[in-house]
Amino acid sequence: MSNEYSTIVQTLLGLPIFHSEWVLYLLLGLSLISIAVVVERWLFYLKRNIDVETLQHAFAKALDAGDFEKAAKTLSKHDVLETRVVLAGLRAYEKGPESVEDLIAGSLGRERAIYERRLGFLATLASNAPYIGLFGTVLGIVRSFRDLAANMTEASSAVMAGIAEALIATAVGLVVAIPAVIFFNLFKARVQRSVTDCQSLARVLLAELKADDLGAREG
Repeated sequence: MSNEYSTIVQTLLGLPIFHSEWVLYLLLGLSLISIAVVVERWLFYLKRNIDVETLQHAFAKALDAGDFEKAAKTLSKHDVLETRVVLAGLRAYEKGPESVEDLIAGSLGRERAIYERRLGFLATLASNAPYIGLFGTVLGIVRSFRDLAANMTEASSAVMAGIAEALIATAVGLVVAIPAVIFFNLFKARVQRSVTDCQSLARVLLAELKADDLGAREG
């Protein structure tokens, strides 16, 4: 029974999965993908930076004058989350403030999903890359002790070299995870800023529509 168990263990240890090199290649591949995601998202947000205060001032001025067409043209000049969401409500202003508010809420959900695209990958990588690296370290240590059992004459050097090599996987896992965490948090903050600006812009529209609706009722 003992010999059979030993044979099974030796067979398992001989499988390619117990070599830590593939973990390093996996982490390297994930790192390259994360770099591509970061660059793509960075350029995406960079192209969608706007001066919200100036836009809001021009938008409110057009609404105060009752010129909804001009207000729509003011927003149409910018192809960003803030303007697309508010435009979805502005184009249906005749339906009343309640309907406009519902349209804005629905549009905001869709646009936010576009802005948060691929951020889930960064979050997953940030959470799991250290564990992948740790897994590679465990595999490397297992391999080192297997080599130790096979060659007791060079026990000290074999174990130390193997463990040192195995720990590289943990270090690489951390190197991959830390930038992913940083950029995930930066991009989430960027998305939240756009959502906040959008809500502020939408309030300007809703306030004007509610004022008009109240005036119409009193008239």
